Amino acid sequence: MTDPTAPATPAEEAARALVVDVLAGIAPGPELDGLRPGDDLRETLGLDSLDFRNLVVGVSGRTGRRIEEDDYERLTDLAGWVRLLTTG
Repeated sequence: MTDPTAPATPAEEAARALVVDVLAGIAPGPELDGLRPGDDLRETLGLDSLDFRNLVVGVSGRTGRRIEEDDYERLTDLAGWVRLLTTG
């Protein structure tokens, strides 16, 4: 487990920026600017299942990484997305 107080690596910053950029096309608004790593994306941004699916498709398309349904339960917050995108 990573130290939550440690500075983000360049890869983690890039992953976060990518996810936030995709989210900006799905759920733009002031909530996105204040999004913290552990905030529940569905609650904080008001995402429904179609929005979440669009997030999955958008991130997958931009990264070339296949995101399986089994991964969805780990992708409830920004920290989960960053972990998925920065680990093997």
